[in-house]
Amino acid sequence: MALLLPCLFLIVILRMAVANGHAAVQPGDRRPVPDGERIQLVHADEWDYDEYVAPDAQRLSGHVQFLHRGMRLKCDSAVYFEHANAFKAFGNVVMTQGDTLSLTSDRMAYYGDEQMAEARSNVVLTHREQTLYTDSLNYDRLYKYAYFFDGGRLVEADNVLTSDWGEYHTDTRQSTFVYDVLLVNPDFRIVTDTLHYNTLDKWTEVRGPSDIYSDGNHIETRYARYNTASKQAQLFERSVCHNNGSRMTGDSLYYNKETGIMEAFRNVEYQDSASHALMNGDYVWYDEQKGEALAYGRALARDYSNGTDTLYVHADTLRMRTYSIGTDSVYRVLRGYFHARAYRTDVQAVADSLVYHSAERKLSLFRDPIVWSDNRQIVGEEIHVYNNDSTIDSVYVCQQAMLIEQVDSIHFNQVAGNLMRSYFKAGEMRLNCVDGNVYVANFPLEKDSIVLYQNYTETAKLRMHMRDRRLQRIWAPGSRGSFYIAALTPEEHRRLTGFAWFDYIRPLHKDDIYEWRPKRRGSELKPVIRHKAPVQTLGKQ
Repeated sequence: MALLLPCLFLIVILRMAVANGHAAVQPGDRRPVPDGERIQLVHADEWDYDEYVAPDAQRLSGHVQFLHRGMRLKCDSAVYFEHANAFKAFGNVVMTQGDTLSLTSDRMAYYGDEQMAEARSNVVLTHREQTLYTDSLNYDRLYKYAYFFDGGRLVEADNVLTSDWGEYHTDTRQSTFVYDVLLVNPDFRIVTDTLHYNTLDKWTEVRGPSDIYSDGNHIETRYARYNTASKQAQLFERSVCHNNGSRMTGDSLYYNKETGIMEAFRNVEYQDSASHALMNGDYVWYDEQKGEALAYGRALARDYSNGTDTLYVHADTLRMRTYSIGTDSVYRVLRGYFHARAYRTDVQAVADSLVYHSAERKLSLFRDPIVWSDNRQIVGEEIHVYNNDSTIDSVYVCQQAMLIEQVDSIHFNQVAGNLMRSYFKAGEMRLNCVDGNVYVANFPLEKDSIVLYQNYTETAKLRMHMRDRRLQRIWAPGSRGSFYIAALTPEEHRRLTGFAWFDYIRPLHKDDIYEWRPKRRGSELKPVIRHKAPVQTLGKQ
């Protein structure tokens, strides 16, 4: 009986405390729990519990604090479910983990066994230099990642990333954002459906229809990687890059904004709308600061600045440089070397190398060049072709010049000399000027286009005026020659020295320029040894 009375008195005291609903809870008042397994209630100013109203629900208020496996949580009030190893926190909720992570919200549910925190309303997750703002966020401490599903915003240095849904891994610093994703930086802006971003190496990966905007540049892609620190972009799946009037498309592209260098691989197309030029190749390199492009591997350049007719140029390597960028006088110089071929409906050309100047509208051909226009063929050591708006304007041939015009299958008009200048109008030759060691083998046509005679002439200068494809007037001072019946023309006068008809080499259409067909052995231009200018020497004392 003596032992029973103190026990009954203690029970009465406890029931009175519960009935009053006010008690200060101290750590020492709670039963011991295994460290790191159960949630520990550290402090609360007030404690309330009614097992009949809410079993296993302890209502806490006033500077409430919990501990669990290295996590500390503070709030204004909470409901603690001790047996379920969980609690719900309300008002100024602050969860901290070490000195690198904090999670604040208006309310939070935490489940100790799963180590899952569900934060709601005015949620802010701060991890090192990154801050995530949202209204609904779940943080899985076991797998070290947080995800939101009602819109969120991640701020990291100068980068601001928003989306409808996203997740962030605190260990790898990798984040994923889905639906209406927008990444904004002072230097660029990314709009996409899905974005992966690593805050450690600064690499961003976008998936789905995406747009990247930066200083007049616009990238369209479905799969790309972009480094926000180094401004490097890796673009795949036929991405398109627009840059100040130019456009590049390829199976894969690599772009460095700091250097302005872009590289593209496989099925590449580069277009410069300002200079009306296109360039294709298996590999294209472009420098936007210099306006310089390089292509090889089925390299093709197209110039459509001269009206509706397009000039197609192919070579092993094509290099194009744009000048006066951003002005009304913009122009470019295209260089093609080794196995160069060009095609336009009114003029075709073949050479070892070529240079095309868009401002001068000049196509220069070097090393065994050939130019065709209609039924005419021109060869020489160097050939320069000038164009007007849509057709050939003139041709200048330097050294070993020869113009051959096909009359029929067996007769060819021929003019050879050191220098030759031919002038055209509406695609027809009107004047041909030849200087130095001039040789002429001409078959005048009768009114019924029958060949009856041949004229053979040797002179120092020659001027030939033509109209409607017929010779109207010829001027050749100090000339000597012969006039033959066509059938009785001596063989040495029928074909001039060096005559060769290269119809088997001529590009027949725009796709034919890819096939290189060399001259037959023995028909190449013979090297001419020229005397160099004498070296001037000064007398010495």
